[in-house]
Amino acid sequence: MNINKLTILVLLQKVRTNKKGKCPIRCRITFMQQRKEFATGLFIKPENWFSKEQKAKPPDKDENNYINSQLSLIKNKINQAFLLLQYSNDTFDVEDIYLTYKGENVKKDKTLLELFELHNSKMLKLVGIQYAKKYYLKFTETENTIKGFLLSSYKRKDFYLKKLSLKFLDDYDYYLKSRKKKLKQISINKNIQRLRKIIKLAISEGYIQIQGVST
Repeated sequence: MNINKLTILVLLQKVRTNKKGKCPIRCRITFMQQRKEFATGLFIKPENWFSKEQKAKPPDKDENNYINSQLSLIKNKINQAFLLLQYSNDTFDVEDIYLTYKGENVKKDKTLLELFELHNSKMLKLVGIQYAKKYYLKFTETENTIKGFLLSSYKRKDFYLKKLSLKFLDDYDYYLKSRKKKLKQISINKNIQRLRKIIKLAISEGYIQIQGVST
C-alpha cells in the first residue's frame, strides 16, 4: 500500500438514520496512514447508496443526481487542496489537507504531543506484526509522562517542536529523577530513549532542525 497516496472514501452513518429513513453521508480522507472523517451535510436512504461505485442510484432521480454532483464537488476540492499542499509545503498531514479544503489556515508548527500521537497510532497498527503490545504501552506511558512533565515544569499542555533544545532534555531528565517520579535509572534511561525516538521522527519528517541533540 502506498501511504503517500490520498484516498477519499464516502460512507454512510447508518446508526444516525432519521424518521424519513435517511442517514448522514460522511467523507473520510486517508493520507500517510492517518484518517480524517467529516460530515458532508448530505443525507440519503441507505438503499439508494452503492458503496462499491461510490454513487447514489438510480441516477434519474433529481435528489440522487444532486447528491452525486455535490459529492463530486467535495472530492474535487479535496484533490485541489492536496495538490496545493504538494506544491507549497514540504511536509503536511491529513489534518492540513482538511483545513485547506475548508479554506482554513494550515498548521504551521507541529507539537511534541502531535508527534507522539502520530508515532503511537502507527505503532498500534503494527502490534502483533512488528511490535509486542508491551512496547506500544511503554510509548503511551512515556507520552503520559511527558504530559505531566509539561504541566509541572512548563505550565503547558503541549510544546512546539521548533522550541526543543538540550535544556528541554535536561529538564525532563531532572523531572524523572525528582521525588515526584521516583524512577530507577534504567527506567529514566528508557524514557529518555523513547523521547529521543520521537525527536528523531520529527527530524526525519522535516518538522524540526535542531543542533546538539543526539538521536
